[in-house]
Amino acid sequence: MQMDIKHSKILILDFGSQYTQLIARRVRELDVYCEIYAWDADAQDVKAFDPQGIILSGGPESVHMDNAPTLNEVVLEMEIPVLGICYGMQLLNDHFGGDVEGSEEKEFGYAKVHVTGESELFAGVSHKELDVWMSHGDKVKSLASVFNSIAHTSSTPYAACQHQSLPVFGVQFHPEVEHTADGRAILSQFVHQICGCESLWKTDNIIDTHVEAIRELVGEEKVLLGLSGGVDSSVVAALLHKAIGDQLVCVFVDTGLLRYQEGDQVMQTMADKMDINVIRVNAQQRYYDALQGESDPERKRKIIGELFIRIFERQAKELDDIQWLAQGTIYPDVIESAASKTGKAHVIKSHHNVGGLPEDLALKLIEPLKDLFKDEVRKLGVSLGLAPELVYRHPFPGPGLGVRILGEVKAEYAGILAKADHIFIEELRRHDLYDKTSQAFAVFLPVKSVGVVGDARRYEYVIALRAVETIDFMTARWAHLPYEFIDLVSRRIMNEIAQVSRVVYDVSSKPPATIEWE
Repeated sequence: MQMDIKHSKILILDFGSQYTQLIARRVRELDVYCEIYAWDADAQDVKAFDPQGIILSGGPESVHMDNAPTLNEVVLEMEIPVLGICYGMQLLNDHFGGDVEGSEEKEFGYAKVHVTGESELFAGVSHKELDVWMSHGDKVKSLASVFNSIAHTSSTPYAACQHQSLPVFGVQFHPEVEHTADGRAILSQFVHQICGCESLWKTDNIIDTHVEAIRELVGEEKVLLGLSGGVDSSVVAALLHKAIGDQLVCVFVDTGLLRYQEGDQVMQTMADKMDINVIRVNAQQRYYDALQGESDPERKRKIIGELFIRIFERQAKELDDIQWLAQGTIYPDVIESAASKTGKAHVIKSHHNVGGLPEDLALKLIEPLKDLFKDEVRKLGVSLGLAPELVYRHPFPGPGLGVRILGEVKAEYAGILAKADHIFIEELRRHDLYDKTSQAFAVFLPVKSVGVVGDARRYEYVIALRAVETIDFMTARWAHLPYEFIDLVSRRIMNEIAQVSRVVYDVSSKPPATIEWE
């Protein structure tokens, strides 16, 4: 009998903080399951989730602003431990009669917090001075009478508080960010000791539970998956294959815009090594024909996406007795798609994978990874037998090389770019630089430049190399790779690819530049 790894769980109510997903990731790193709901989630939904504790996230607004998010009444009605972070602490204090106001001394960045009182929340921390990360304009001016102050900074008299009779706590700083040195210890104390959650959210348990759930949901029916070769779809394929074996049918569309020799690698990994049923559609020429003469980036993306849908639809209709469509939706996609009733939730985009598929396919949807973060998906993939170098690869755009070839896409250009990109990535791995960059790739420039090979003049294309370092991909710094390394890669590309006469390195950061060129 499988253990219920979701019985021991935490609920996070989102008030719009940029760090909300980070709170969830930190809780799961403590081997405890959690989910994120909007701050104004229905009380019945919150109760049905049945958490052992609730964390209130930070947020960008002031508690006294018109239409500002308020404290959901169900939070205290459930009589379970509560931890308010930043805005969450201010809400709790306001609810119990304290005073919150804007401060002339705003705190953004590092701060020293002095623990001044005995509190179960700080029991896992051995010292009284904490290096923390602050990000707030408002602060608690006067503490509600039901709270005791348990920490302060030089400009914030109430940096943390604890209810006198209830398991309700507040911290003005952000324990979820790396900059708060003892953040994990504080969150662990709340999650494990105060809430009593067990450490059950582990990779082996996740696999067993998901396999059991898939088998129960699908039964004897068949599942169709659009396999792209990317991390999410590869892990979905491995997980579904473990659960239902030959009931899974994958369709892999080789667009001719993939990484170097990736089509063969996908088939070797999935079909040959893992014995997964994969139908390969060699559609390279169809893509080159469809993209002929088109240089607008958005039009290229649309053409590539629409052609994939048409090819996938045709293959799906040729297959017999398919009842389910699998997608590689992961938890951040679900979070970003969930709208708050009042529009205050942290909504970014609608999730999609094989988006736009015709309704007449009439397939039921299964999303086996929809409760997992990307780092959890990667760990799952390795445990399921996928090679670490596959699941820990840098991001690759959905349209593939189509958006890394500037201007019109041609078969010749795709071949040149794939080889140049392969050389770049190969050397990054060889020199132990791949994992030190967040994303690295080559770009094909449809312009020619004069070069000299031996005594001969060469007039050929230009390749740009791009490598960035980032945490969240919202901002990024160009990677300061060693000059000797860039020189090596440049010489290899020009020596091994006759159609390239010049290599340049992109030193643009984001912002103002984007990471991809198109």
